[in-house]
Amino acid sequence: MFSTIGTKLVVAVTGVVLVLFVIGHMLGNLQIYLGPEAINSYAAFLQAKPGPLWAIRLGLLATVLLHIGGIIRLTLANRRARTTAYAIKKPVQSTFASRTMVYSGSVLLAFVVFHLLHLTIGAIDPENFHLTDAAGRHDVYSMTILGFQQPLISISYIIAMGLLGLHLGHGVASIFQSSGLRRPQLVPMIEVIGRIVAVVVVLGNISIPVAALLGWISPTQGRF
Repeated sequence: MFSTIGTKLVVAVTGVVLVLFVIGHMLGNLQIYLGPEAINSYAAFLQAKPGPLWAIRLGLLATVLLHIGGIIRLTLANRRARTTAYAIKKPVQSTFASRTMVYSGSVLLAFVVFHLLHLTIGAIDPENFHLTDAAGRHDVYSMTILGFQQPLISISYIIAMGLLGLHLGHGVASIFQSSGLRRPQLVPMIEVIGRIVAVVVVLGNISIPVAALLGWISPTQGRF
C-alpha cells in the first residue's frame, strides 16, 4: 500500500502524463481542419505500428486507473482524518472543481470507454468505422465528422469536455502541490496556467463536434 505522500506523488506523476496526453491528443485531432489527407495519413502512421500503439493505450489506461484510484484514496484519507464532524459544512479553500474531482474523474473514465468503443474499436457506428479513402486508408476524417453529426454524441462529448476542463483547471495546480513544488509566490501563476490549459483544451476539442454539427466541415463519403 502507498503512504499518503506516495499516493500524492503517484497522482502528480500520472497527472502530468495525462495532461501531456490530452494536449497531444487534441493537437492530433485538430488536424481534421487540415483536411482528409492530413488526418488520414496521421492515423495510418499510428495504425502501422499496432504493437507500440496498443502498448501506449494500455499504459494510458493503467495511468488513468492509478490516477483515479489515487484521488479516491486521498479523498477517503482526508475524510478519515476528520476527528469531529462539522456542524455546518462550509468549504473555505476548496473549490467546486476540487470537491468534485472524484465524480468528474469517474464520469470521464466512463466517457473514455464510450469514446474508445466509438472511434477506436468501432463497436458504435461500425459502418462509418470501416470507411476507407481513395488510398485505401482508414477514413478517419469522414468517420469522425459523421459521428459528430449525431447530436447526442456531440452533446455527450461537449459535456465530457466541460468536465475535463474543470478537472484540468484544478488538476494542473494540484500537480505542483502533490509533488511538493507549490510555493506561495507561485500560486497565482500556477492557477493561471491551469485555467489556460483547461480553456485551450476544452475549446480545441469541442470545436470539432460544433464544426461538424454546423456543417463547417463535411465528410468526403458516407452519409448520416
